[in-house]
Amino acid sequence: YARQFLERMDRPDVDSAEGLSPAISIEQKTTSRSPRSTVGTVTAIYDYMRLLFASIGKPHCHICGKPISYQTLEQIVELIAAYPEGTRVMIMAPVVRDRKGEFKKLFEKYLKKGYLRARIDGRIRDLDEDIRLAKTHNHTIEVIVDRILIKPGIRRRLELSVKAALDLAEGLVTVAALDLEEKLFSQRQACIDCGVSIPTLEPRSFSFNSRHGACPECDGMGTRLVINPQNLIPDPDQPVASIKFPVQDSRIASYLRQALMDAVRRFNIDPAIPFAKVPEKVKNYFFFGSPPNGKISSWNSDSSLGVSDWLRNIVESEDGFRGHDELFKLFSLQKCPACDGTRLKPESRAVKINNMSIADYARLPLEDAAKAFRSITLTPREEKVAGQVLREICDRLDFLLNVGVGYLTLDRPAASLSGGEGQRIRLATQIGSRLRGVLYVLDEPSIGLHPRDNRRLLDALAELRDMGNTIIIVEHDEETIRSADYIIDLGPGGGREGGEVVVAGSLDDVVAAEKSITGKYLSGQLRIEYPRQRRRGNGKYLLVKGARHNNLKNLDVVFPLEMFICVTGVSGAGKSSLVEDILYKALSRKLHRALTDPGPHDEIKGIEHLDKVIEIDQSPIGRTPRSNPATYTGLFTHLRQLFAMLPEARIRGYKPGRFSFNVKGGRCEECQGEGLKRIEMSFLPDVYVLCEACQGKRYNRETLAVKYKGYS
Repeated sequence: YARQFLERMDRPDVDSAEGLSPAISIEQKTTSRSPRSTVGTVTAIYDYMRLLFASIGKPHCHICGKPISYQTLEQIVELIAAYPEGTRVMIMAPVVRDRKGEFKKLFEKYLKKGYLRARIDGRIRDLDEDIRLAKTHNHTIEVIVDRILIKPGIRRRLELSVKAALDLAEGLVTVAALDLEEKLFSQRQACIDCGVSIPTLEPRSFSFNSRHGACPECDGMGTRLVINPQNLIPDPDQPVASIKFPVQDSRIASYLRQALMDAVRRFNIDPAIPFAKVPEKVKNYFFFGSPPNGKISSWNSDSSLGVSDWLRNIVESEDGFRGHDELFKLFSLQKCPACDGTRLKPESRAVKINNMSIADYARLPLEDAAKAFRSITLTPREEKVAGQVLREICDRLDFLLNVGVGYLTLDRPAASLSGGEGQRIRLATQIGSRLRGVLYVLDEPSIGLHPRDNRRLLDALAELRDMGNTIIIVEHDEETIRSADYIIDLGPGGGREGGEVVVAGSLDDVVAAEKSITGKYLSGQLRIEYPRQRRRGNGKYLLVKGARHNNLKNLDVVFPLEMFICVTGVSGAGKSSLVEDILYKALSRKLHRALTDPGPHDEIKGIEHLDKVIEIDQSPIGRTPRSNPATYTGLFTHLRQLFAMLPEARIRGYKPGRFSFNVKGGRCEECQGEGLKRIEMSFLPDVYVLCEACQGKRYNRETLAVKYKGYS
């Protein structure tokens, strides 16, 4: 399937390539943008942890905390018989639980056994009718064994029915009663005191991507959207009657205005007073709605939700509408209160090994997690079942520690990792795969890594090499260059002055090469001169007080102004938490009214000395394939105007828009001005191939005919 598209891709501009082995590129791009992806899932350690807990985990009751024991037939019958007299109960055998298939033979099998009805996906059906199920969907089938009215003398029939259901469903029985909670009983695992039964533990019981393990409140995300009042009311000094909400959609703005006016009228508040002086109970009423049995007014039935729930419903249900991103900025992501950010349902969190749940292990820094897993002692039976799984977890944790990311946790979202961290995690995963004869290509793996951890990274790369692999690294780091077995130095300069192999060989060969600028720095002939005098600044400063975001321990930090300030420290020390998450976001919010959420801190003094703040980070400057340096810097606007003023363009009646590859007219319509055509590969990453019509020039032939000094 893939080959038909790969043949359309341009071949590399090379005469021949010999001795190529299977190649794997480990890039610096973020590992995954999915909010469900974590360090544990990317490295597959969490998959092994799920297997470990499903094999030797000790279930506990999530209500009382006691270890869960088995339920006998007598205990199950006793619990059902204790239902109020006159209750109608339905005894069912859950023979299929959330599995794909059509199950036609299964229906025939139970019909022959004398069972007439079954509850299929929550709906009661006769087994003798033509039941058609989509084989690609998950289904739950519960054979109805008996319907019983609870009354004196019914115990013998109840016992026979429950036993029959247990035999059909391999130790499980579902009991449904009108106006009572439906219960699943198990001969295998149940809490006698609370009556809580749990199904057999499986790896999916601990997956937050499966409904069998995910927290039902947050659907396994670990977070929930909560309205940030400061974002919704950026200027609380405005009078209530004239508040402007930061939304463009007139329907939403009208609703918010009406809800606010409705709230102040209900509490007899003067709408002319500033919002900041409105009593807290009125603000809470506006943001979070009325009590469960209360109502705001009859003008809109949704108003009893409060604007927080109303806006969240829009954000979560209308993902494609134009103002989605704008509304999303009004919210903050907070830990789900039901699962405390663990993403798992209570039953899954109640399974423990060494008195720790799978979520407890995932929250430990990798250094501590490695110690915790090594402290697990297995019985001879457990060793046979899970010994290899536990050793694999410990080995993979060691690989992560060797590449210098021991400060991370397994539940850390993959999207929050820096490029260097993501690359090192993928490197550790490759070491764990133990492949042989592979060519690995890495792009500056030492970026963002403290010198303390650089040696460990190089040792990990050496281990990968010693397995029988070839490692090619694009790197400027001196320690990495000195550790290499073979060095290829390209140059001698950059751009047009480069493109040649200056020297290829050992470290001594590079140092001895006269044309090699790299060699001159390695030998000490050239070096970076440091300034002998340091700037003293202007005497003013920024003071961050009480910084306690992530691992920051209530810090007070001074930043003197008009100076070159370097914030350094080992990986995971809290540099980004202090500078990006607290200082930048707080300044951006104060100076530019940005809808950012700074990390926890007391205050920042000295903001009055600044008039703006600019963040220059490592994220790509172009959001789409259409973006290039000329469009990003604004140069392209002047270029289009220049070409529109040329005689040839004026004769043809071309305006500046004719020279834009983003609109119809002058662009190549075959690729819509992208120069490349995207081929969707379904289960593989999309492939981009050169447009055959314009050969990557983006414009049609008529537009390219207009030239300035011989250039189109």
